Amino acid sequence: MCEQARQDAYNHLVEHATQLGADAVIGFRYDGSDIGGQGAATEVLCYGTAVKLARMA
Repeated sequence: MCEQARQDAYNHLVEHATQLGADAVIGFRYDGSDIGGQGAATEVLCYGTAVKLARMA
């Protein structure tokens, strides 16, 4: 279940970056926190910086 949550978060990150026209995502990482008290649920976040590549002249 944890691995599926991580995969879903990653897929959402990639989808959002694609919608923004990004060529890549750099510095991405996962974060998680318990929500709901007493281990009721865990929130999984995946975040990074979407970048657009440019050719150097």
